[in-house]
Amino acid sequence: NSAATDSAPATEPTIATHTEQPTAEMTPISAPSDTPSTILKKISATVYKDANCGCCKEWIGYAEGHGLNATAQNVEDVSLFKERYSVPQQMRSCHTTVTTDGYVFEGHVPAKYMAQFLKNPPSDAIGLAVPSMPVGSPGMEYQDKFMPYKVMQLNKDGSTAIYATIDTPQQQI
Repeated sequence: NSAATDSAPATEPTIATHTEQPTAEMTPISAPSDTPSTILKKISATVYKDANCGCCKEWIGYAEGHGLNATAQNVEDVSLFKERYSVPQQMRSCHTTVTTDGYVFEGHVPAKYMAQFLKNPPSDAIGLAVPSMPVGSPGMEYQDKFMPYKVMQLNKDGSTAIYATIDTPQQQI
């Protein structure tokens, strides 16, 4: 009884004491800041990756943090999946993500652009790619380093187009 009495008041006063402060902070968080963490909430995808690739694991954690329901598939030859899903050679990166709707996201694509694309997919597109592995892109963070990069649109006819130009880390958010 004493333990239950001690733990309940210890929890309640902490909540009661801090109720006003978190409530004040909750309003801005649930407005714009909450959006990035849930923008991929209703999206499920399979990520084809090499079992030994650490940055792929980092990107999956990042995408899941934004709500993506990801299933990682460690495969011996990721190029087979890139070919299966028509990812052009010059657009390839370390992992290939395929949504249940069949859209392809190659490499370290920021969640913001995945959500934007999926909300209104261009009729001629199959997905997006971040070619190579740019330092500072989601899953490729290293110290405070950042390398500008482009998010490319992959089209059904095999062509590509610039979807977004990322010049600063803030543009990924």
